[in-house]
Amino acid sequence: MKQIILFGFFTLFLVNLCNSQQWGLYTLYATKNGTKAYLIDTATTPAVYHEWTFSSSKKSAYSCYLIPGDTLVRTYQYQASGGMSGGGVTGGVQKVLWDGTVVWDFQYNSSSYTIHHDICPLPNGNVLMISYEKKTSTQATQAGSSSASEYYAEKIIEVKPTGATTGTIVWEWHLWDHLCQNYNSSKDNYVTSILEHPELLNINYAGTGMLPDRWHMNGLDYNEELDQIALSMHFMNSLFVIDHSTSTAEAAGHTGGNSGKGGDFLYRWGNPASYGASGSAIFSTIHDAHWVSSDNPNYPDYLCGYNNNGGTGGKTAVDVWNPPYDGSGGYTYTAGTAYLPSTYAYQYNSTFTANNEGNSQQLPNGNMIVNNAFGNIYEINSAGTTLWTKSGANSSHAYRFTKCEVRGPIVSASSSESQVCPGDPVTLSSSAYSVTETSPTYSYTWSSGETTQNPVVNPSENTVYTVTITNTAIDCSATASVSINVYPEPAVPVVTQIGEELNSTAAVSYQWYLDGSEIAGATNQNYSPVEDGIYTVLTTDANGCTALSDDFSYIGSGISDDLNGELKAYPNPTTGMVYVEGTENLNDAKIMVFDLFGKQIMTENVAEYIDLSVFENGVYYLIIENKGERVLYQKVVLMK
Repeated sequence: MKQIILFGFFTLFLVNLCNSQQWGLYTLYATKNGTKAYLIDTATTPAVYHEWTFSSSKKSAYSCYLIPGDTLVRTYQYQASGGMSGGGVTGGVQKVLWDGTVVWDFQYNSSSYTIHHDICPLPNGNVLMISYEKKTSTQATQAGSSSASEYYAEKIIEVKPTGATTGTIVWEWHLWDHLCQNYNSSKDNYVTSILEHPELLNINYAGTGMLPDRWHMNGLDYNEELDQIALSMHFMNSLFVIDHSTSTAEAAGHTGGNSGKGGDFLYRWGNPASYGASGSAIFSTIHDAHWVSSDNPNYPDYLCGYNNNGGTGGKTAVDVWNPPYDGSGGYTYTAGTAYLPSTYAYQYNSTFTANNEGNSQQLPNGNMIVNNAFGNIYEINSAGTTLWTKSGANSSHAYRFTKCEVRGPIVSASSSESQVCPGDPVTLSSSAYSVTETSPTYSYTWSSGETTQNPVVNPSENTVYTVTITNTAIDCSATASVSINVYPEPAVPVVTQIGEELNSTAAVSYQWYLDGSEIAGATNQNYSPVEDGIYTVLTTDANGCTALSDDFSYIGSGISDDLNGELKAYPNPTTGMVYVEGTENLNDAKIMVFDLFGKQIMTENVAEYIDLSVFENGVYYLIIENKGERVLYQKVVLMK
């Protein structure tokens, strides 16, 4: 699925377009054994939209891909002194910018190993590579080979660029770890039945190859959704699928990974005889193992192989088939039989024969690019009619792109903060560049509705903000996203009164306020008011998030001296009725009742008694005011 993973379509054509219409605009290819790579504009003359020129000492070897940022990832010919050589050997991999600058140049060739044939750039910036690894005749005999011969075994390495010329192998898979044989029970890999172990490769199945190069892997693709790798082997005439979710240790064994099968084959197709099953051989030399992209209207997520000599009359064909997915990332299989399906869902038969190399690409409108290695590149529709031809390309691989895939903006998004408290302001930032364009102009549209380049937002929950940036001059867009994580809503503090002191529920820090104004120095959990008023407290939690309490009405206990002692409220505690004595001289008085939290819950004119039985058991405060002057403040306990 290289075209989906590497390029990400910015604009998709409707699938019901007339199948006689060309798709996309630019075709990429690199001249085999040459120093040029080209983007051909299929709609203009002259046709070359852009070209790259490489060092004459590093000629193109096999694969050339275009990834986001308009960077080529290519293989080139390199052989160290005394290093391995042979058909399809590459030895070097480069990343080359639009302007030709080489930003990564990695070489992997020695007397015992070398990369060869295909590579596959990954979404994380790493690169999958096919590599030979030599095995001695002694190792082969111990592995159960019936021939005491040196082997060019195969492995796949995932290389992470670490410098201009360096890379670290962060994952690897070795075919040698997944062999079987029923030739010698005293040697490794012995099984009683090859047919019962299709997950392994029979070391003694010769296929169409000759030792030491018995297998000859040549095609590589990665499915990000499944986290699986598809590979093709020339002399086995088969496509295989393995699990990439494994660790390197798991890939060397038979358990682990999403599949639970370690590095064993999850699926194989094209030559049932290679594992002792009955059924027709489909491939006569296979290259270019890959998944059809999921946006293809006819064969989404099917597998595809370039059948060099397997078409009508021995011509080259492209075979597409639907693997038996089991719905959970695996493949259904009936023991003792050939893997399904029994034949392809679609075969394109060409008029040429490409004995070695070549590729195809299935396009979103149902068309297909077919590359005759060392010959021409064709675009055909679903009926097989040729719509476009590039003569004399002389390339192992070729790929088609839309205008916006090549010329669209490269965008990014970021934020001033990645973790905030609910409602805090965050500045979103976005940027774009287009290496192919001169003085581009951009418009910005955020998923939150803002249309400025760097808006300010106030998220109240975890939010992913996506910006769509459009180069308005050519109407090409791309998107980028940034995630903002929001801490949980802090607990709202509760203020209670104990005697003459106000108390806040626990927090990391505190700030008290009176009538909305900050009280200097009032930063403890408790505060003793010096005047009546509305009090609040602002608390901070462990995440640094603040919360403000509800208003608390505080009324102090001070009373008039000349009436102090003349008023009395009883009994206390009370079951409900509270009697008041000494009110004879009060001619304009009222009695107020407050709960423990300072909330006023009753106001009446002063009488000989007041009934609290309608309230819940607890502590209450009675206050009597006469002509605006407080004359009684008393705590009463209600116990019904």
